[in-house]
Amino acid sequence: MVIRPSRAVLSVYDKRGIVDFARSLAKQGVELIATGGTAKALTDAGLAPVDVATVTAFPEMMSGRVKTLHPRLLGGVLADRDRAEHRKALTEHDIPLIDLVVVNLYPFAHVVQEGAAEQDCIEQIDIGGPTMIRAAAKNHRHVAVVTDPDDYAEVMAAFPQGLDETLRQRLAAHAFAHTAHYDATIADWFSRYDPSPRTRTITGHRVRDLRYGENPHQNATLYRSGGGGVVGATVLQGKALSYNNYNDANAAWGLIQEFEKPAAAIIKHTNPCCAATAPSLAQAFGLALQVNRRSAFGGVVALNRTIDVTTAHQLTEIFLEVILAPDVDERARAVLAQQANLRVLCVSPETPPTKHMIRSISGGFLMQDIDRKISDALAVVTKRAPTAEQTDDLLFAMRICKHTASNAIVLARQGVLHGIGLGQTSRVDAARHACEVVADNPGQLVAASDAFFPFPDSIDVLHQAGVVAIIQPGGSKQDATVIARADEWGTAMVTTGVRHFRH
Repeated sequence: MVIRPSRAVLSVYDKRGIVDFARSLAKQGVELIATGGTAKALTDAGLAPVDVATVTAFPEMMSGRVKTLHPRLLGGVLADRDRAEHRKALTEHDIPLIDLVVVNLYPFAHVVQEGAAEQDCIEQIDIGGPTMIRAAAKNHRHVAVVTDPDDYAEVMAAFPQGLDETLRQRLAAHAFAHTAHYDATIADWFSRYDPSPRTRTITGHRVRDLRYGENPHQNATLYRSGGGGVVGATVLQGKALSYNNYNDANAAWGLIQEFEKPAAAIIKHTNPCCAATAPSLAQAFGLALQVNRRSAFGGVVALNRTIDVTTAHQLTEIFLEVILAPDVDERARAVLAQQANLRVLCVSPETPPTKHMIRSISGGFLMQDIDRKISDALAVVTKRAPTAEQTDDLLFAMRICKHTASNAIVLARQGVLHGIGLGQTSRVDAARHACEVVADNPGQLVAASDAFFPFPDSIDVLHQAGVVAIIQPGGSKQDATVIARADEWGTAMVTTGVRHFRH
């Protein structure tokens, strides 16, 4: 069935394109009914919309909270034209039929992202808008609903021949997705009062379909659920990012946020392979790269300062997939542009910051808080305490360790990652793997472990590689034995009380 709307209700907060769309509707002979700000915008543009209060015979009131929730408006949207009792009710109550609903909602997510006060956020919870949208979408057999300005052009192109059922069904799908996302955003905000609600809805706006997922036979799509962050990054140059690029970029950006000093980190397969802090960004990248240049090849680099021309030259000396930084200065942009396929992203902070991690499992999903803690309190548990410099290195190593797949051991010296053992099924094997990397450059290293040592064998392995101080959560039944072994070797040990498993 094809419909040719003769009467439309327009009530939009996002007024992009609404004047041109309304003008096109008017040229097609469509009567325009509009609310408040939308009516003013159309009137200022020389159109003559009917105010919604004229239709409802009821004034807008309560600061705009009550204007569209009225039978003379909703009845015209919801009426099933094929049912005699509905047609009779329209006639008895003098309710005009409405064939087109053009509505989008108050900017709740935006005011939350801006850090608005609680009451200001609550005022942006739309009531009438979602009702109008859902009514039109439910009755899409007879009514078309438009919630996205990006759909205006398609609707107008179809208008001369009429809006067919396929188009109306697709617009209804957009509409229900729009209200579902809106309600989910509000529910997530209200979760501050109930951090583990009985029902949790996860939504996002499609950004783009990706070429494929982790492997070519897997379909993949990128969705945006907040503001800023890796998904909201400004892409300065390079090929389109893949699923794996986004995954690695997210891991790299999460790690680099751990550091206050100028820092560089290189990620492969979501795990750190190079990292360093230094007085300047160029120094940090140079130090990070020199320890493990082989693993850095084809990696994803994250930097926590604006990229300058010196750093840019260093970045182009090795093949990299993606570079992330807060910004890139003009001279540096010119250098990086010489590698046309290199993806360069400017990443701004998320607004608001992501609170949860979500992982799908068979039949549902897991949700947990983001791991933002390093320690409850540092406690020296051995006879020898680490020096101030060693303590700085221990904290540096632990910040890397918490972003490394378990079981994980990280070795560092003077603010540089020197060895890493990750994803092992036993902690001593993680220690051995980390120590193999530094076999040619041992001595005066510190080690971080993402979880406690169940046995003292790892302490032996680390000592043999020149580790002089260790940081670990503690809490093993074997703590006393482990600490005694560290004392036997003269190794300083600090506990944090916080485990950092990452799977």
